[in-house]
Amino acid sequence: MRHNFDQIIDRRASECKKYEAASYPADVLPMWIADTDFAVPQEIAAAIQERAMHPCFGYPIESFAFEEAAARWEEVRFGWKVDPSWVKYSNGVLPFMVYAIRAFCQPGCNVVIQPPIYPPFPAIIKNNGCNILENRLLKDAEGRYSIDFDDLEAKLADPRTKLMFLSNPHNPAMRCYTLEELTRIGDLCLKHNVIVVADEIHCDLTYKGYKHIPFASINQDFADNCILLINPSKTFNIAGFRTGAAIIPSKKLRDEVQTAIVNNKNYGRTIFGMLSFITAYTQCDYYADELMEYLQCNRDYLMNALKTRIPQVKMAEPEATYLMWLNCRELGMDQDGLKKFFFEKAKLGLNDGVTFGTGGEGYMRMNIACPRATLEEAVNRLEKAVNTL
Repeated sequence: MRHNFDQIIDRRASECKKYEAASYPADVLPMWIADTDFAVPQEIAAAIQERAMHPCFGYPIESFAFEEAAARWEEVRFGWKVDPSWVKYSNGVLPFMVYAIRAFCQPGCNVVIQPPIYPPFPAIIKNNGCNILENRLLKDAEGRYSIDFDDLEAKLADPRTKLMFLSNPHNPAMRCYTLEELTRIGDLCLKHNVIVVADEIHCDLTYKGYKHIPFASINQDFADNCILLINPSKTFNIAGFRTGAAIIPSKKLRDEVQTAIVNNKNYGRTIFGMLSFITAYTQCDYYADELMEYLQCNRDYLMNALKTRIPQVKMAEPEATYLMWLNCRELGMDQDGLKKFFFEKAKLGLNDGVTFGTGGEGYMRMNIACPRATLEEAVNRLEKAVNTL
C-alpha cells in the first residue's frame, strides 16, 4: 500500500474530540465518534502546507473546481454523471439537512427517519419545530435490518409529511441499500410528494459484495425529487474542515434551498475546507481504495473474533461503514450497566446504543477505523471483560 494504515498516531493533546471531549482516562481506548485514526493522504497534507505558507487568509473566491471535484467523484466512483451546476457548497451534511427543513417545511410538518438512526437526525427535526415520524427498521434472526415498507407508506401518506431523511449507507445499521430497496423508497416518496434528503456521507465505505448506489442516479424522477449530500470527511479523516456538498439536480429545489441558505446567511466558503475537498476528490482515489482494503480486514477480524471468542456479543455482517453495531443483549445488562461494563471493565469508549433511538437498547457502536493493533487490543480487552462475568 502507498499509505501506512498501521501507523500509530498519538492524537491526544491535538484538540481531538475522540480522545479529549469525553475526558477518557488514559487507560480507556476511544472507539466512538466517526472519524478515523489514520493520517490523511499525503496529497491533502501537502496542499494544506503549501497554502499555509502564504501569509494571508482572507475571503476566498468561489472556485468552480469545488463543484467539478464533487461531480468527478460521483462519476468515477459510482458511475453517476453529475452536472457541476447541480453542486452546492455546504459546511457539512447536517447544516444542509437543516436548510431542507427550513425550505420545505413549516412548524408542525413531519419528517420521516428510520431508527435506530444517527442521533442528530431527530435532533435537528425537533429543534426546527417539526414532528418525527419513525419508520422503524425490521431485524431478522441474524440481526440484519430491512425496511418495513407498509409502515413507510403509511408515514409518507400523511399529508403533513414533507421530507424523508435517508441514511444510505445506513448508520448505524451497516446496511448498503439495494437498487430494489432504493427504488421502492423513491416510488413511494414520489407517490406521496415527499422529498428525499439522502445523507450519503458513508458512500465510499462499502465492503466486498456490496455496491453503493447514489439515490439520485437511479432515474430522472428520483433525481428531481432529491437532495443528495456527500462529504469526504469519513473517508479521508478531514471532518475538522467542516466542508461537504449537496447535489441537487432539480433547479426548482436548488433555488428553494438557496433561499433558506441566504435567509440564514450561511454562504461563503473556507480556504482549507475547499482545498482539502478538491484534493481528496481529484487526487486521492488510491487512498479510498486502500482504506477499504484495510477496513475489510479489520471487519473480518472482528466478525471472526466475536463468533469464536466472544459469542455473547453478536453482529450482523457489516455491508458498509466502519461503525460496527454490536448487539450486547445476551450479556444480560440494562443500558446503564452495559455502558459501565464497557467503560470500567473493558476499558473501551464506545457509543451508547440508546442515543440512536428506538431499537438501540442493548447495543453499542464501535469504530474500527483504526490500526489493526488498536483493534486487536480492543478485542482482547472485551474478551477478558466478558470472561469475568
